[in-house]
Amino acid sequence: MTKAFPAVLPALAAALALGSAGATDLRIYPSFTEVRQPVTATGTSLNVTLPQSAWESVLPGSLDLEGLPFSSAAQTLQSNWLSGLEGQTVFLRRGDTTEPVTLVRARDLLVKDAQGRFFNVRFEDLSFSAAPPLNPQSPSQTLTYTLPRAGAGTLTYLTRAVTWSPRYTLNASSAGANLTALADLRNTTDLAYDVQNTELYAGDVTVQANPQAEAAGFAADMVMRAVPSAAAPVPKIQSQGELRGLTRYDLTTPFTLPANSVITLPFLTPKLSRFERYAGLETYFGTGTRTGTLNRSYRLEADQRLPAGPLTVREDGRLVGQTTLPDTRKGGTIDFSLGEDPDIEYTRTAAQTAQVKDANGNVTKTTYRVTYAFESSKDRAVRAEITERIGGRVIIIDTSAPVRNQGTANLRVDVPAKGKISKSFTVVIDNS
Repeated sequence: MTKAFPAVLPALAAALALGSAGATDLRIYPSFTEVRQPVTATGTSLNVTLPQSAWESVLPGSLDLEGLPFSSAAQTLQSNWLSGLEGQTVFLRRGDTTEPVTLVRARDLLVKDAQGRFFNVRFEDLSFSAAPPLNPQSPSQTLTYTLPRAGAGTLTYLTRAVTWSPRYTLNASSAGANLTALADLRNTTDLAYDVQNTELYAGDVTVQANPQAEAAGFAADMVMRAVPSAAAPVPKIQSQGELRGLTRYDLTTPFTLPANSVITLPFLTPKLSRFERYAGLETYFGTGTRTGTLNRSYRLEADQRLPAGPLTVREDGRLVGQTTLPDTRKGGTIDFSLGEDPDIEYTRTAAQTAQVKDANGNVTKTTYRVTYAFESSKDRAVRAEITERIGGRVIIIDTSAPVRNQGTANLRVDVPAKGKISKSFTVVIDNS
């Protein structure tokens, strides 16, 4: 029977370094990854050894050994490579000369020279008779499984160190617009993954938080973007449909995800069934006069589901702004703004036109006429769209049916080139 590793142990592994293991399978989600590593034990013991920095990225209690029963598991902290050289001779570079010294203590790089003097040095000034491993000053964790018998299985765990995210580019011009996407696969560990099968999942999946690993995720944005080796086939991303509210994508070929890297692959090229530019404003109801400028706004609809991600907008090849797209269903409408448009100004006024009072003289119903006056200095006509939210017990907007608690007034008008135009709507607020 498969047993999960106890949740009381410290945070566990981010990748495996087992010489007998086959290629890893990765199921990559936006904020974590499920690693599935084939393992084989020829005896009654199975060891997993990883750098401490890698172990800290795994969610506590997520480790599981499938298909290979075990009777116990013990985790121990191992000394780093440099600690194994304590008491031995290493070489210290001083200017243009190099002298042998004895490494007394690896923790603070304390050495002793031929005259018996003790002092601390920098690791960069030391050289060795054999090549050091990656991160020679980093300790490692070893997890030892005690097994009733030899066999093969799959070691699985969840790690924050490997994630993926899409990013989009909207290229627009007078001829229309197109939307493209890239997928960034991030590995913030010191270990490379030899990946056999890769699945990407888009959607909202909640797992146990790991603050240490979250901080490491921000550092991933600082690493150099890597690309797959030219000698290996470049994987492509293919959609595999919906899975209980998530969208699954597969990579078509095996690949290597290098240590501390980001691999970027072409992702989606959805067709836009709707693309609109307009001058927009979202505001709230009030009785005072307001003036301001409208925003540079866009509206999109695509023929594919779009996972959430940053969007860069270019007009005629020039950058005009960035925003973030939310998770959007196929055919869903996306509205966003990229900042103010100083060429289109508005003045809003709200005039009270009627009022109803009860027998005690309390105002129970008030009618307002809200007017927006627009003025444009552009040399082309622009559509203006206003969304105004109105609160009250019962709200009636123009001839629409009454609504309770909150109503929304939507105003649409084409503002002429270098011209002015006004448009109004009525609001009845009933608080009786």
